[in-house]
Amino acid sequence: MRQASGLMAVFVLLGGFTLGTNVVDTLGTEFVPRGALTLGASIGILLFIGLGILLGNVLKVSTSTSITAVAAVVGMGAALGVLDWRTVGVVVMWWLISPILAFWICAFIGRYLYDDIVARLDFDAEERGRVAELAVIGIGCYMAFSAGASNVANAVAPLVGSGRMGMTTGVALGGVAIGAGAFVLGPRTMGTVGEDITDLSLEASLVVELIAASIITGLSWAGIPASLAVMLTTCVIGLGWGQASRRVPLEAIARPEGLTAEERATWATDQLELFDPTTVKRVVATWIATPTVAGVTAFLVFGVARRYHLAL
Repeated sequence: MRQASGLMAVFVLLGGFTLGTNVVDTLGTEFVPRGALTLGASIGILLFIGLGILLGNVLKVSTSTSITAVAAVVGMGAALGVLDWRTVGVVVMWWLISPILAFWICAFIGRYLYDDIVARLDFDAEERGRVAELAVIGIGCYMAFSAGASNVANAVAPLVGSGRMGMTTGVALGGVAIGAGAFVLGPRTMGTVGEDITDLSLEASLVVELIAASIITGLSWAGIPASLAVMLTTCVIGLGWGQASRRVPLEAIARPEGLTAEERATWATDQLELFDPTTVKRVVATWIATPTVAGVTAFLVFGVARRYHLAL
């Protein structure tokens, strides 16, 4: 676990320095003009982001730090009347498109390609053990790279946007902090995330991670703050849906009344085995609630400050 944490720290920094600067620019200077992000305002935004994440922790659901960060900045910009709504529209558009794309890519793989992928990889074969090990390490490093590219901006973009911290210093600070968190606290959570949450096979996990990391990397290259947690969960649901639909014709799924009793029972059983709809609803509800808390709180606080001419 220490080796995994160390590798994560290295590739988070790499992602932050190569593509993360694009996301820092968007979050720190394109939603609101640079002059609006004073040091006090930046600290306030970081506080509101923390409140949103705290809500997710209380509800025991992983939260989207990227979406929460954007919501806090948007709340401030709207309250002060300096928000660039065009940038907001572009980012929200990609937030809608990317999970849909992730879902259908993984659903297609789950329905038509997954069995063939498992047969070809055959990770249980002793002679391919080294290949499996390299695949796990390689895709894990790729995931860390995409996380660094997307998430370093969440912690430092307001400070870089305020002019109190340079881009290189900010990215280095954010990357080191994420890496340190992974190294110090990561081993305590790896067991839970890796063993207790889901029964995904190794092959399924690698497919999900590869697709999610690729989409997040592409969005980071375009400077779009996006959530790796949302993308991963969408991929898991898509892959599960695709696998669950293999034994039932898609036309019948579109028209449930056309299913036979046996097909309906098979479909329902497969769905429950691959993902729990109740849990999915709770996770999605929390993803909506946490940025809402951050955004509304920021809007109210900065609105009051503007009304009463309070300096932040």
